[in-house]
Amino acid sequence: MKIMAFSDLHLSAPHAAELVAASAQADLVIGAGDFCNGRKGLDRAMSLLTGVAKPLITVPGNAESAEELRTAALPGMHVLHGEALEIEGLQIFGMGGGVPETPFGDWSYDLSEQEAEALLSRCSRADLLICHSPPKGQGDETSTGFSVGSQSILRAVERLQPQLALFGHIHDSWGFRGQVGNTVTANLGPVPSFFEVAL
Repeated sequence: MKIMAFSDLHLSAPHAAELVAASAQADLVIGAGDFCNGRKGLDRAMSLLTGVAKPLITVPGNAESAEELRTAALPGMHVLHGEALEIEGLQIFGMGGGVPETPFGDWSYDLSEQEAEALLSRCSRADLLICHSPPKGQGDETSTGFSVGSQSILRAVERLQPQLALFGHIHDSWGFRGQVGNTVTANLGPVPSFFEVAL
């Protein structure tokens, strides 16, 4: 299966147009959160993505909550936050939010490591793991050199060994690709990123 994935759209119309056009080349499209800015503009973000190919699987970022994303979701769009979905035999598990808590203030939709651990513990199998935040040490380095990823997400990757662990959140590490065991990890950014997965 050919997957196109992205994150951190942040209301960028030029990036949205590129994503919509490229999505026609994919069997499955994944959006790893942060569609809007500071909990504002989510309906506008969805309108920018109206033409994206289906199925579209998303998780909330820290710029929108799970409830907000579910309310604004496009027809046929799936929002995962502590849930799994199976498509053509692929088991997909998603969890959004900033993990661990960010320093951005009350607007940021954040989870503690303990809250994230509780959601991730619901997953016993995943071919694809989609989170907004990166696993610790994987595409999580800021411009100041700090590693700000999530220990609970890293433990989930190590435990589940999905084919892909996809995320965004840390803009300074957009484009990162790495590996944890047999799992390919990727910090996506707001451009089309393509992956092939075995069914």
